Amino acid sequence: MKVARLHGVHDLRLHDEPDPQSPTAGQAVLRVTSIGVCGSDLHWFAESGIGDARLSRPLVLGHEFAGVALMGKYKGRRVAVDPAIACGECEFCVEGNPNFCSNMHFAGHGADDGAMRECMAWPEHLMFPLPDAINDADGVMLEPLGVAIHAVDLGHIRPGMSVAIFGNGPIGLLTLQMARLAGAADLFATEVLPHRIDAARNYGATNVIKADGTEAAQILSATNKRGVDVAFECAGENEAVEAAVAATKPGGTVVLVGIPSEDRTSFTASVARRKGLTIRMSRRMKHTYPRAIKLVERGMIDVRSMVTHHYPLVDSMKGFDTALRRDGLKVVIEP
Repeated sequence: MKVARLHGVHDLRLHDEPDPQSPTAGQAVLRVTSIGVCGSDLHWFAESGIGDARLSRPLVLGHEFAGVALMGKYKGRRVAVDPAIACGECEFCVEGNPNFCSNMHFAGHGADDGAMRECMAWPEHLMFPLPDAINDADGVMLEPLGVAIHAVDLGHIRPGMSVAIFGNGPIGLLTLQMARLAGAADLFATEVLPHRIDAARNYGATNVIKADGTEAAQILSATNKRGVDVAFECAGENEAVEAAVAATKPGGTVVLVGIPSEDRTSFTASVARRKGLTIRMSRRMKHTYPRAIKLVERGMIDVRSMVTHHYPLVDSMKGFDTALRRDGLKVVIEP
């Protein structure tokens, strides 16, 4: 089978490798049909790591994926796949927080190969059958939608609240849609790239602002100096974190979703302290796939229009280059 492995910075190579054989108990072999290129994949591709995790061997990237089960209880069915294998036994798993699992294995991260290959074995309990209304590329988008669902859960949005999204790539735009669905009345979206500014407007932002260093002041002006109830930082940039803190009302909440390249987040402590802000760090997602499937199947969240580029596995480098340039919205690789 064909496999794409990352060997170093901008060094993605196609290999011929054996098909998976004899999966372990509880696993099934999956024919991969679609893989999304995520911002965290781009950290690996451009920086040879993410956070404190570094590339130690050629790694198969890809944690947003869908495919067809070739065996087991879902044999012949199209499925979306949760990329996080939690142990189910540690303190955090038992508490109901598998995203904090102390023995986590995650597709395309560290020592665990991901989905950028034609076939792979994966635990069956992490496969979710897709209804006919959801195509394979939609299935890829259920993982980033899960991240957005979890972030909005952390924000505790109530109907009529004001919300700001700082950074409107795919995660930011899905968070925007989820905040609107949760009842946010005023939705501010800030972004650098013009086509993503247009996308934010199309997905329901009531106020769209170009990120140029004045976005916090513009939000404060538009809210009569009050600030928003909840801000979501989805850019992974300290400038966006600072703006989110500055634009949030006293007693409000800032949810940090983006992953910074330098593995360090900073903001003006006196501003956050005097406002008594709640700062929440969002860690992936938990228990979101059934909710995500319902939202997409019923047309409550639009993921399909966010997939703007398709590349075959043999052109994975082109797909990653496109994503790294921030062209379009979501790049999907199709083996």
